[in-house]
Amino acid sequence: MMSPLRAVRTALSWMTVLPVGTGADAEETPDRAVGGAVMSALPVVGIVVGAAAAALAFGLSFTDLPTALIGVLVVVLTAALTRGMHLDGLADTADGLGCYGPPERIAEVMRSGTVGPFGVATLVLTLGVQAAGSTGLVGESRWYELAFAIALGRLGAVVGTRRSISPAHPNGFGALVAGTQRLSIPVWGLLAAVAAVPIGLRDNGFDAAAVVQALVVVLAVVVFAWVFTRHCARRMGGLNGDVLGATIELGVALALVGLLV
Repeated sequence: MMSPLRAVRTALSWMTVLPVGTGADAEETPDRAVGGAVMSALPVVGIVVGAAAAALAFGLSFTDLPTALIGVLVVVLTAALTRGMHLDGLADTADGLGCYGPPERIAEVMRSGTVGPFGVATLVLTLGVQAAGSTGLVGESRWYELAFAIALGRLGAVVGTRRSISPAHPNGFGALVAGTQRLSIPVWGLLAAVAAVPIGLRDNGFDAAAVVQALVVVLAVVVFAWVFTRHCARRMGGLNGDVLGATIELGVALALVGLLV
């Protein structure tokens, strides 16, 4: 069984460009045990990426850059740190769902290597929402909430790999992680709820309504991930890695909007 620290390191090496190393021992040979451990540690990756994005935004707030540009740069940084793999998954998922064909046809479209009109439109709209949402939080100096939203999107991918979801194909990332998560979902859900409490801290006291709003956002992201991955699995005959990338990106966008409502 992989240790938690090794699971975090492997998750960072798989999901980011950070030079953490992958190790050479047999524990890290890609299989379902390793895939399950990586997914259970994925929110830690979100915390790291979110913290980096918030730090960048905070640092740039001392410059003369427009707030909107800082929001865009936050999105650029998160994409760069994750090799753009989630954005690629978002585009492929949109094209696959947009073809209205059987699972075999959807798989063919998603593996084509090109981005169609559905993928382009979804990428533009999602990145636009993320940039605008990041701009809104940066403009109000809500650094913690910016990191919180980015990290929360990764919880959606953990929900998407719950035990009731099967892989669409016998190989690929989906085959490594689909159906591997059970206890990690309520644990990370509880931790997300606890992490929402500091959002209520204000200069003039504690804002309970802000905490309630953040808790609603956590619930919304979890419900969205559950429904979205279930729909995709039904259309595609199971889960694949592209759907998880789409779930993350859409979850981040949803969280940003929810925190700004």
